[in-house]
Amino acid sequence: MRSGAKVAVIGGAFVLVAGGIGYGAYSMLGDTGDGGGGTQSASESSKVKTGPPSAEEIAETSKGFFDAWAAGDASAAALLTNNESGAEPVLASYGEDAHIGKVRITPGPATGTKVPYTVKATVAYEGKLKPISYASELTVVRGLTTGKALVDWEPTVVHPQLTEGATLKTGESSTPAIEAVDRNGTVLTKEKYPSLGPILDTLRQKYGETSGGSAGIETWIEPADESQPDVNLVTLSKGKPGKVQTTLDAGAQAAAERAVKKFAQASVVAVKPSTGAIRAVANNPVTEFNVALQGKQAPGSTLKIMTAALLLEKGLVTANGAAECPKDAMYQSRSFHNLDHFDLPDGSTFTQSFAQSCNTAFIKLIDDTKDDAALPKIAKDVFGIGLDWKTGVVTTDGSVPEEAGGEAAAQYIGQGTVQMNVLNMASITATAHTGTFRQPIIVPQSLDDRELATASRSLSSSVVQQLNTMMRATAAWGTGAKAMGSVGGDKGAKTGSAEVGGQDTSNSWFTGFSNDLAAAAVVQSGGHGGDAAGPVVAEVLQAGS
Repeated sequence: MRSGAKVAVIGGAFVLVAGGIGYGAYSMLGDTGDGGGGTQSASESSKVKTGPPSAEEIAETSKGFFDAWAAGDASAAALLTNNESGAEPVLASYGEDAHIGKVRITPGPATGTKVPYTVKATVAYEGKLKPISYASELTVVRGLTTGKALVDWEPTVVHPQLTEGATLKTGESSTPAIEAVDRNGTVLTKEKYPSLGPILDTLRQKYGETSGGSAGIETWIEPADESQPDVNLVTLSKGKPGKVQTTLDAGAQAAAERAVKKFAQASVVAVKPSTGAIRAVANNPVTEFNVALQGKQAPGSTLKIMTAALLLEKGLVTANGAAECPKDAMYQSRSFHNLDHFDLPDGSTFTQSFAQSCNTAFIKLIDDTKDDAALPKIAKDVFGIGLDWKTGVVTTDGSVPEEAGGEAAAQYIGQGTVQMNVLNMASITATAHTGTFRQPIIVPQSLDDRELATASRSLSSSVVQQLNTMMRATAAWGTGAKAMGSVGGDKGAKTGSAEVGGQDTSNSWFTGFSNDLAAAAVVQSGGHGGDAAGPVVAEVLQAGS
């Protein structure tokens, strides 16, 4: 982390020194949103306004704030917020620490109490100049004690990537920049591959010092949490970047970026089953919290890959053996049913139940396992879930906690307390395809000699063969057939949908493999697995397999 004093953040916007922009003088008292603030006479207090600010007040307050901000008057700008004491230090330090000036703020039409705007300014440091521009918005609220219209202070008003307690700085970076390359030597940048932005920032933080580079001059956001990487905004002087090798594949990554952009909220990860190498990671929208690698939610019926492995290992079913699939099933007073209460005719095989995603076929076999902890055990011992994965960046390793009764039954179909992300599900698919867990990695182990997680045992060849048979059936004629129709090679799949928090439309999950590449995707509120997440996985598999 770079050294230097932390700066508080305000919800108005940056304060920059700029010439030629006038602003009116204000003698307002600050007013905190919780009722604190200035004092008033009895006659004044009787005239305190209430209710939402008017359009005229919103326009006047935002203009006054913008003018004071652009002119570099921290005191005047802070007085126009509902957090004067928090706002002024940030506004004052903006020009001093971030070295940004010549500010022009262009407001857009207000929408209710929100005023969007763009900022164009110049970073100047030791004779080097670079433009900086971005868009943000502020909200005008009524002060609780003064009744004045004030800017509601939030860090994102200053910059959309600024978080509470973060610092905006310009100077020589303490960590050299890196040039991250894919497995074939192609340079990976956040401009070309936006989803890699948080990953590249983390790789720089972890490996910049040892990658052979030298420091440059930058403008950056330094988070309050020192474990988080700095966020580079402007590079005034590049220095010499060090090279960091990754396991990513530029072609698969480009396909992943295109695929997730088709949905409002979507994530996908691809891994190589034979090695655990991560080939692609993409999210839409892109945030500092990497949902694909760090998310936690129920994966729905995609987890039946693991459940099927458990049932096959215990000899309770075989891929071609009969498996009952009624419309409904009861387990310890908890009722489960299939989508639209479908059933399969007597004599249907377990492969048919798997390929058609029959919930009840799995629920009816739980009693025969004679162990509520059987699923958590195989999750850890075979699939590596819950171990300490050291991928090279921050990831969440998935969780199948021990439960009992109906809650344990819900886990068998990927509901209840099971928590996964698409990295976890891509890894589960990869393990099922080969029989052996190989911890996913995004940089080679040789880069830092970190200890990778290992599972205590592998699946038998018989179980692996049957799992692949069932996944191939799902891709050929089951619920994944439509999505996987365009995918070539030896291919298999599993669909899933998961209702989280009582949402109206379930999350769409899909996982699959093609030759030596496995991928998993989730589309929030996307419905059936094959409808939304399926095409995302298919596009990545086509590009990378």
